[in-house]
Amino acid sequence: MTQWMKWGVGFLLVVAMAGCSSWDSMSRRQKSAVTGAGIGGVAGAVVSDGGVLGTLGGAAIGGVIGDQIGK
Repeated sequence: MTQWMKWGVGFLLVVAMAGCSSWDSMSRRQKSAVTGAGIGGVAGAVVSDGGVLGTLGGAAIGGVIGDQIGK
């Protein structure tokens, strides 16, 4: 995967997290899920060397884990 693709994935994650501008109105559980998805997406991208499936899978798993921790 090219360097541009890696930067593109990182940029998309930043944009997705910036979309959570209504952070104050979220519950603790929702905040944990969003944080988990962000961390999981970054971890998935690192592990899969920027692969799209690895990034999405990491975000999905991280979101579920974050949701459960936020209970």
